Amino acid sequence: MKSKDYLKDLNEIKHLMNKSSRFMSLSGLSGILAGIYALTGAFFVNRIINNIKEASNTFESFVISYNSVITLILIAFGVLFLSIITAIYLSWRKAKKHNESLWDATSKRLLINFMIPLITGGFFIIFLVEKEMFTLVAPLTLAFYGLALVNASKYTLGYIRYLGLTVITLGLISLWFLGYGLLFWALGFGVCHIIYGALMYLKYDRK
Repeated sequence: MKSKDYLKDLNEIKHLMNKSSRFMSLSGLSGILAGIYALTGAFFVNRIINNIKEASNTFESFVISYNSVITLILIAFGVLFLSIITAIYLSWRKAKKHNESLWDATSKRLLINFMIPLITGGFFIIFLVEKEMFTLVAPLTLAFYGLALVNASKYTLGYIRYLGLTVITLGLISLWFLGYGLLFWALGFGVCHIIYGALMYLKYDRK
């Protein structure tokens, strides 16, 4: 009987230590919705690119206009904005449900470690776009985003680390398939988010 009590106490201590060192309010549902946003954005981007190709007489005349580039960037930022707002709201709702604070020392460390690789990659991507090296944008956005997830994963749920490693792998593989950047984007930002978000939701959110 005492051994069961000790085991229960140890589990409670372990749970409290995880709560103090890890941000546990991250919502799996936000990952699912972020994936849906990404797939929707990829659909519209694909339509824009196909319309440009149809308007071009030959492959050599296939050129993305300035207005089209702006539209693609707006779609990307729209997906990012919706994903961030959704993640914040659902994480706040989950934290409130468990009487926890959304903004504390752990969530600050999580955000800092996530943003360092992401901002670094962002400046690199801006440079590539400025130099019109568009073929490398998809692999590097996946790689830097994956690095950001792995770097931040030690302060949150373990699934985030595996999501990051999967996205990094897709980014590296896409280097050999530069003409299929949008497909790898859809897989990395869309499908992977939905899969890992669903796993997180089933394990953590339904309690």
